[in-house]
Amino acid sequence: MGNRLAVVTGAQRGIGLAIARALACSGHDVVVADLHAQNSASWFREHWGCSARVHCLKVDVSDEGSVCSLFDQIQTLGLSVPDVLINNAATQVWGPLVDMSLEDWNRTLSVNVTGTFLMTREFARRQGEVSATKGAIVNMGSGCNHLAFPDLSAYVSSKGAVEMFTKAASLELGKQGIRVNCIAPGAIETDRTQAETDNYSDSWSPLTPLNRVGTVNDVANAVVALVGDNMGFVSGETIRVDGGLFGRAVWPDSY
Repeated sequence: MGNRLAVVTGAQRGIGLAIARALACSGHDVVVADLHAQNSASWFREHWGCSARVHCLKVDVSDEGSVCSLFDQIQTLGLSVPDVLINNAATQVWGPLVDMSLEDWNRTLSVNVTGTFLMTREFARRQGEVSATKGAIVNMGSGCNHLAFPDLSAYVSSKGAVEMFTKAASLELGKQGIRVNCIAPGAIETDRTQAETDNYSDSWSPLTPLNRVGTVNDVANAVVALVGDNMGFVSGETIRVDGGLFGRAVWPDSY
């Protein structure tokens, strides 16, 4: 029997890339699924330095035909039915609610929510074709699951929906042996967050009880643990990877 097969969306950069690498280095074969396949499978194998099989496939998670085609391609390549799905692909739009276009609103929910639904549905359907299988899905949430951020109304709404979808999916897919959980990262330093906030680490570290920002590897390590057999009785849960950041209440200094 070969390695377990993991599909990671939005895996060409940032948190998704770190998750794909961590899964590969922990013994999974990996499908790097992304809208833009800028790095080849040979690039990943060279830079990761592990023996896992890596396949780079294009997918638009918001498009039903593209999602179905992705799973068809996996089958055409002769790979096993995926055991692990990481719904990481997401988009984000900044700006006041009153200035947001319907196009931006729809695009955010289409990628973040509909994409998670379509990938989950197709994964479960393919798993259902194989007897005696167990699967694990991790949906990527956010601190926005729990707290609202200004100028991010579409993104906050989408991530709240992802958390509730996780719970609903876990109830329905449990009978197939599929566990569904959510990871909610806090202040994680990536190229994107560095571009959004000057002195990102200096700004967010003092607000985080562990007194540092998170890394992409902090998130990836949590994902690997969550899809592993040692967490085999955990489903429908959201795990915060935020160093305690979003557990902190606003508190007056003089209290």
